[in-house]
Amino acid sequence: MTIIYMLLAISVFVALIFFVLFIFSVKKGQYDDTYTPSVRMLFDDELVKEGPSNKKNTSKEIKTNPEK
Repeated sequence: MTIIYMLLAISVFVALIFFVLFIFSVKKGQYDDTYTPSVRMLFDDELVKEGPSNKKNTSKEIKTNPEK
């Protein structure tokens, strides 16, 4: 039973080390994306698929106003 407590303590210690290293790398800018903003303007003309809200009106969907 003592081995379980020892393994639990070691795993918590290793997890804390990885967490501290992760926080350190985020603060140093390791995960900042410097490439995508420079090429984003090249991909502005992507095709937009027509979904249910972008469908054109058909003759069945057009309603006339009788007051006019």
